[in-house]
Parts: sequence; C-alpha cells; structure tokens
Amino acid sequence: MPIPNGLARAALRFRPAAFAGTFIALLLTVAIVSACGILLESGLRASVPPTRYAQAPVVVAADQRVHLRAGAGEGTYEVTAAVPERARVDAALLERLTPLGRAVPDVSFPVRDDAGATLDASGWGSTAFTGEHLAAGRAPTRPGEVALGTAGPDRIRLDTPAGPREFRVVGRADRPGAWFSDTEARALSGHPDALDAIVLLDADPRADTPAVRAAVGDRARILTGAARVMDPRLEGAKALLSGLGGSFGGVATLVAVFTAAGTVALSVGQRSREFALLRAIGATPRQIRRTVATEALLIAPVAGALGCVPGIALASWWFGQLQEKGAIPDAVELSVSWIPLLSAIGIGLATALLAGWAAARRPARIRPGQALAAAAVERLRPGWIRTPLGLAALAGGIVCAGLAAGNTGEDAANASLGVVMLFMLAVALLGPLVARACAAVFGLPLRATGPAGRLAAANSRTNARRLASAITPIVLAMAFSSTLVFLHTSQDRATRQQQEAGLLADHVVTDPRSTDGGIAVTRTSVLAVMGSGADRWLQSATAQGVSGDPTPVQDLGVRSGSLARLRPGTVAVDRTLADSAHASVGDRIDLRLPDGTPSRPEITAVYSRGLGFAEVTLPAADLAGHTTSGRPTELLVRGPVPADAGPAIPASRWTAAQDLDRALNAWANNTMAAVLGGFAAVAAANTLVMTVLDRRRELRMLRLVGSTRRQVLRMLRWEALLITGAGIALGSAIALATLIPLTKAVTGEGPYVPPLVYASFAASALLLGLISTALPGRLLTRRPSPTT
Repeated sequence: MPIPNGLARAALRFRPAAFAGTFIALLLTVAIVSACGILLESGLRASVPPTRYAQAPVVVAADQRVHLRAGAGEGTYEVTAAVPERARVDAALLERLTPLGRAVPDVSFPVRDDAGATLDASGWGSTAFTGEHLAAGRAPTRPGEVALGTAGPDRIRLDTPAGPREFRVVGRADRPGAWFSDTEARALSGHPDALDAIVLLDADPRADTPAVRAAVGDRARILTGAARVMDPRLEGAKALLSGLGGSFGGVATLVAVFTAAGTVALSVGQRSREFALLRAIGATPRQIRRTVATEALLIAPVAGALGCVPGIALASWWFGQLQEKGAIPDAVELSVSWIPLLSAIGIGLATALLAGWAAARRPARIRPGQALAAAAVERLRPGWIRTPLGLAALAGGIVCAGLAAGNTGEDAANASLGVVMLFMLAVALLGPLVARACAAVFGLPLRATGPAGRLAAANSRTNARRLASAITPIVLAMAFSSTLVFLHTSQDRATRQQQEAGLLADHVVTDPRSTDGGIAVTRTSVLAVMGSGADRWLQSATAQGVSGDPTPVQDLGVRSGSLARLRPGTVAVDRTLADSAHASVGDRIDLRLPDGTPSRPEITAVYSRGLGFAEVTLPAADLAGHTTSGRPTELLVRGPVPADAGPAIPASRWTAAQDLDRALNAWANNTMAAVLGGFAAVAAANTLVMTVLDRRRELRMLRLVGSTRRQVLRMLRWEALLITGAGIALGSAIALATLIPLTKAVTGEGPYVPPLVYASFAASALLLGLISTALPGRLLTRRPSPTT
C-alpha cells in the first residue's frame, strides 16, 4: 500500500477536481486575511515626514493624546485617545527654555482678508525653521505690522481669531502667508497664554535633550527626529487603518476561517466512501489522518501564496480609495511586508489542518467492516463537541439580545455587536440541526409542487450536513451585509430627519465674517469620560459651541431641563450620551475640550436630536482658545442675512450639504459589506457547486430509474430555492436581532431597511443559488441516461 504522502499525491494527481473547492476557499481566506493584515500593519507603521519642523532640531510641544487611569489595584491600566484638535503648550515654558539657547515660540492660525481669501498666519520668528525669506521690505517688529506673501496694497484689513484689525504691510515674503511679530502673533491667535510649540534652534538633539527634559518636566513632550511630525490627520489615519485591519479584520478573519473550515470539512466528508474503502483494505486510522494532513500541506501553501496576490491588490485599492477621499494623508504609504502575508498563509494552513483533522476523525476511527456501510448513510447523531458549543453560542446570543433590548446608549450598542457574532457562530456549529429544521419548515410547501419538489424536500431532509454547508455562507452574506448597510441607512435617515425638523434658521452662513444678527456656532468634537469607578473609558462626541440661546434657530428636541440656562460652566447633552454616562440634568459630566483641557460642566438640558446637530452643546465662551481655528464655523440666521455676515445658503441646502460629510462613512460601510458579503457569496457558490458535482452518482441513478433531464434540473432548482430561502430568512433574522437594539441605542428609532436595497440582496442570493446549482447540474445531466 502506498505511504500516506503517496496517497495524498495520488489523490491530487488523479482527482484534482475533488480539491478545487477547498483550494478556492483557502485562496479567498488568505486573500481577505492578508488584505486586512496589510491595512493593520500600514496603520501601525503610518508616518509622514516632518514638514513645518523639518529644520527644527528640538521641538517642545504638548502631548496630543489624552491619558486616563482606569481599573483598580493591580489591575490599573491607562486609557488614551487622540485630542480632537491641536493641544498647546503653556507659554510660561518659554522663559524656562530661553537659557538653553534660542527658543522660538510658534503659533499658527488662519486669517482672512476682505476678499474672503484665507491665509495661514504665524510669527516671523518661525521663518528661522520654516525657510521663508523676504523678497522686499523688512520683517514686522511692531504691533500693526504684517508681512504678506502676495502682492497688494500697503494697508490691509484682516479678520483674525482676536477680531478684525487693520495692518500696515512692511514686507513681502517669497511664499504665500501672513506673518506678524512674535508678540502680536500670540495676541492675535486667540490663545495668548498657549503656544503651538517652542522650537529650540541651537539645541543638540543628542546632547541637550536631558537639560531640556529637566526644564520641561511632565508639562510637555520633547520631540526630535521623526517625532517632530505634528500632522493631526496622521492620528486619524492610524485609527482608521487600525480599525479596518483590526476590528473589521478580526470579524472578516473569523468569517473566512469558519467558511473555509466548512468547505474543507465538506470536501473530506464527500470522500467518505474513498476513506471507507481504504479502511476496508487495511489502512490504519493514523494513515487516514496523515493522508488528510498531507493533502492540506500540499494544497494550503499553494492556495495561500496565490491568495496573497489578490490580497495585496485589495489592500492597495482600499488604501488608494481612502487617500483619494482625503481620509489618509498623501505622504502615508501602504506597508506590504512578509508579516501579514505569512500570517495569512499560516491561518489558511492551520484552518485546513484543523478542519481536515476534525472531519477525518470519524472515517479514520470506524471499524473496517463497518466503513463502507457507514459511508453510505449520513450520520444523524449530533456531534458531542460542536453541539454543546453551538448551544452555548446560541444562549450567549439570546442573552446579548436581551441585554441590548434592556439597556440604552453605549451599553446597548456594545451588547448588540455581540449578537451577530454569537448567532453566526451558533449557525455554523449547529449547522446540521439548523438544516434539518429548515428542511422541515421550507419543505412543507415544496411537497405541494409535484414530484420534483417532494424529491427536493426529501433530499434536503436526509442530507442535512450537505444542506448546512450550503446554507451557512448565505447566512453569513445576508447577516453581515444587512447589518453594515442597514445600520448606515438607519443612521443616515435619522440624521436627515433630525436636521430637517430641528433647523429653524432661515439661512446658514458657512464661513461668517461677522457674528452679528444670528447665533454663531463652532463645530468641533470633545472627549467624554464614560463609565464609573474602575471601569472608565474615553468616547469621542460631536460638539457645538453656541454664542447664545440656540432655541430660536435650533430645535434640539429638549427632553428635560432648558437651553435658556446654558452659560459658561454648563452643558447640554444628547440623550444617548447622557444614558451612556448615567447622568441627568443637574449632574456634572467629565469632558476633555478639543485641545484636551479637562472640564466638568453641569448638565442643564438633555435633548434628542444630537445625531443631526451635536451630541454636546457648550457655550462658545467655554470653547474660546481651545479650538485650532479660533473662530466660528457657522452663523445661523433667522430672517434676513446681515450684509457683512458673509455668503449664506438656505437652510434646506445646508441640510443637503451635511449628507456629503457622511459620504465617507457610507462608502466605508458599503465597502466592508461588499468585501465580506462578496467573500461569503463566492464561498456559497463554491460550496453549492461542490455539493452538486458530488451528486454525480445520485443524478445518474435518477436518470436510470426514468427521471427526465427536466425533472432532475427542476429538483435541483427547488433545492436551490430551499437553500437560499433558508439562508435569506436566517441571515435576515440575525441582522434584525442585531439592528433593532443597535439602532434604538444610536438613533432612538427602529432600523430603516430600504425595500429596494433589501430586495436586491435577496434577489442576488436567489440568483446566486440558482446559477450555482443549474450550471453544474446541466453539466452532469447533458449526457443521455445509461441503459440497462
């Protein structure tokens, strides 16, 4: 008898078609895992070269992350989050650093001329490390003087964060921008007591760093080399890529592994007669297991190596799209190394080995005399390992669904995310039992359709394991795609409805030159400290600063308290944030302002339209000096627009314009749904083709006993409808169990499922099932039936 390696090589050589489905499943698994791994590595390695501070040897700047201690006792740990806008360093450090060499204070802020053009402004001292030079005139040294990088009149009026001022132009620079004296630049920036950074021009990064550290202490960070990068978009790009590669990658990897494992198990199970014959002629259980393992070792590395090619292509396309949409700076590069590729190949190999070992246990341990008889009939007894695990996953999903339904805010959202994973795990583990239940339920109407329908129902009921292998990928595709897409449609619809109902202003000035005649709004973000006691975390929340009572121009849907009581030291919050913080009117909430400054205002109102406007509403005075631009972003006007306010748009156009801001989230959700749903769809088609091709003897037997080709194909069509119908129903049920509590927590309403979108999902699944069974079925039945 050939050794196991010889058996495996012979099987691959003479029956390559039997392993095609396994090869495709492993290739797709490695492709999606490697793509997510590449994005994760790119997020971890993301960097951009220092631009503004490229010529600065040592930079002293504030920490751009907020740190929070959580836990208790020995379990204490640190929670961090990036500040929403730029954190600044205390200006008092400038005096302590001056003895160490030439210390240049750096501030940068936008100014606007009378024509509406925005210029980047800073102190002239920064040109020592940024490289600008005078083309004419002199540098500004006194108040009221400015150097410009554009030609124009000798006097100019500029709108600064400190208010509009008139300046005399004393110099022309060789690059666009506006420069003031260092002292006046600090005064005009809107935060005279804080600096963007302090640059030490004469310091040696290797020799003087200890002295600088002693002068600074823990009040700021000392940046040298690559750490001098101060691009706020870099942190966002890192978080985005890490989230895609980590969070979504983890879900995608789990789905891919379960799908591939099911395909491998199906492939091994289809060869049960072959293994039974080997046992009958004397093969030992160890030889059977070694044969399956050797087949995996021969197939998986090749499939993995080829799968890395589409994986790299997918990661490159995804990364490029994010760069085109402005989510990732152009200077960030895609990192492709051997680590994610080898890891993906290893995951594919481990999946093939474990799934093959599990599927080969029964044919390997059965007695030789019973092998052929056992291979002819599908085992009905549930597995003693997967059944308890599946029941545990089902129970966990039910518990999570109950917790999500009984909680609000962040607690409900977190519980909802576990529902889809646990229910999908239950479907994968309890596949044969679920398939028998589906065959019993969906088989009832099939029996009324004639002989082909009755035969399809009987086949599905008898071959539950084969049915489960075909249903599971369809359930995966429907559940995950529906959850991702319809979560966004629900949020988008609720946001649009809140904006349309809550915006009472007649006009919106999107870049106000004057704040007279309306309510000035500064849109930004803050960090809220959630939880209590040892369990605390930082949560980003949208915020708006208002210059007065917003009630005349915004109906935020106040549920308790009053916006008229909003004054410095107070805050109004959305109900979802209040529920997550377990706070109400009269309580105080821990916030970190846009630059990371701690704040603990008192809640004066709780409202319900935070999704359409902002989750946190603060007095504009509390945000003064804590935003990067230092100026309002909008002016909401009721009635005619003041002549000097700036360009205005009707409220209806402002609401439509906000849809563009959500376009990136919509694209990201749809892309994730397409990637995961597309993978599951291809896996489902692959499984369906495998199951049909494996029934060659059965279909020929049907032709032999007198069935026509049309009857056989009609039977296959009914089976495909049963499989896809069961997959659509189960996937939709899992998606609804996840979406109902999740959208209740996020929007306060039930999920919004566009009928045409859902119909397209269902129609695609039905079409996929029909094509994947019809094509191999026609191939197997095109020859005339054999005669006796």
